[in-house]
Amino acid sequence: MGNRSSSILGKPEWSFNRSVFKSVGFSDDDLHRPVIGIANSWNELVPGHANLRQVAEHVRKGIYRAGGTVAEFGVIGACDGTAQGHAGMHYILPSRDLIANDIEVMVEAHRLDGIVLLGSCDKIVPGMLMAAARLRIPAIFLPGGPMLGGVKFDGRKSDLTTMSEALGMLKSEKITETAYEQLEELCGPTCGSCAFYGTANTMCCMAEALGLSLPGAALVPAVYADRLRLGEETGKAIVALVTNGISADNIITYQSLENAIRVLMATGGSTNAVLHLSAVAAELDITAETMMNAYDKLSQSTPQIAKVNPASQYDMEDFHRAGGIPRVMQEIGALLNKGCITVTGKTVEQNLEGYRFKYPHDDNVISTLAQPFSQQKGLAILRGNLAPDTAVTKPAAIAPEMHVFTGNARVFDCEEAAEEAILNGRIKEGDVVVIRYEGPKGGPGMREMYKAMKYLYGMGLAKKTALITDGRFSGTNNGCFVGHISPEAAEGGPLAVVRDGDRITIDIPRGLLQLHLSDQEISTRLESWQRPQPKFTRGYLGLYSKLASSAAKGAVITL
Repeated sequence: MGNRSSSILGKPEWSFNRSVFKSVGFSDDDLHRPVIGIANSWNELVPGHANLRQVAEHVRKGIYRAGGTVAEFGVIGACDGTAQGHAGMHYILPSRDLIANDIEVMVEAHRLDGIVLLGSCDKIVPGMLMAAARLRIPAIFLPGGPMLGGVKFDGRKSDLTTMSEALGMLKSEKITETAYEQLEELCGPTCGSCAFYGTANTMCCMAEALGLSLPGAALVPAVYADRLRLGEETGKAIVALVTNGISADNIITYQSLENAIRVLMATGGSTNAVLHLSAVAAELDITAETMMNAYDKLSQSTPQIAKVNPASQYDMEDFHRAGGIPRVMQEIGALLNKGCITVTGKTVEQNLEGYRFKYPHDDNVISTLAQPFSQQKGLAILRGNLAPDTAVTKPAAIAPEMHVFTGNARVFDCEEAAEEAILNGRIKEGDVVVIRYEGPKGGPGMREMYKAMKYLYGMGLAKKTALITDGRFSGTNNGCFVGHISPEAAEGGPLAVVRDGDRITIDIPRGLLQLHLSDQEISTRLESWQRPQPKFTRGYLGLYSKLASSAAKGAVITL
């Protein structure tokens, strides 16, 4: 395959462009080689990205060793954790589309031959995967790796989200202020994506399952030397992809998306992965209906063989040492499309046959297909009169006795109002907390109800109440919860007319989210419903609130 960059760097017609490159230090030899971009989301605000400058140096080394030329540029990356519980969270999901668009602009404007995508956190990873699928050039994704677990607290290693659980304990006088302040210092001991199996690490695992990362790349901790070695190997691999003409759309296909869904279900990953994999699929013109049917179908026949925090005490370092995604894919190999090509230039089957594990297998973390931890779905798609276009839940993080729950609605029109009610003791056993107008358009930005769930846990209500929303959840949440309710309240979905005291049933085995009202009563209420005014009318959020699609369609910007 001829290099794309050579079409704008040939002499003499393109000497102007050559002079532009030379003005920043490129040589004739550099411009003769394939030009590989590094889209680096390093910054000093996000723990998962703090080491990416160092990782990038090793990627550069690999690219140069393999005969390529490096062109690195920056990409925005915001922290879900820092943004939780305030207006900043409105920006997090919309940032995904900005990231995809920005990478597209840089790659296409400069006719780069290939791209290495460096990111680790919640919306940065899917934004980069969307860009790879859209651009259809050689691409590899490399994360910075998860952080190590913190001091032991409440029976397991702590992590950053432990602070929110601890606040509920502090409010209910279960711990002292001294213990709370000590935890602040000790729950996040290193840089890296959060130490639990939340959206960040889930999406890094999805990239590996898709074949867009080197085998084992998802879970090597940020502070391990192996992370840097992976950087160099990634640099070498992208040059090989360019040389051999293997582009991202050869790797990201419906078949590889099925593999990712299988791994998602087998590991009990974040519910947000449904949103993000659908968004990646949309870049390949795979419909939302096709993807929802795939989640539903594949969840029926994929048992859960990995249990990690929040489903168990084991964190990401434990998951890595137990064998990580290669071990999971080996164990569920009979369910995978093993002929899919990957960034190694080999198939999934060839990668798994040649993979060398560095640590002994730990069946406390990763079990087998024959003896799974659970035959229950890792994630589940729900439908019903409260979610005509689907909703998403995570049985893997819900106690079995809570898989069927009926309770009385306590309705809140925003996240903050619900959090205030929880912390002030106004939510009681048997309540179903309803948080609405937090969907893609209504939020806007589909905020995570992370703090609300953590506060319920801290108040001792995690197994006594439920929470449903047209917003989202963090991958670290547990309890009884349903998100992504579609259509959202701001679009006139039935969620908009739920009232305090209405009875609601969550029935995961039957795939049901039901409001105990007649169709006639729901229609009558909707006739008198009035659409609220947009919360933002200017700037990027004003644009996103107008153009965002339903959560059932990936919440992507559509024209």
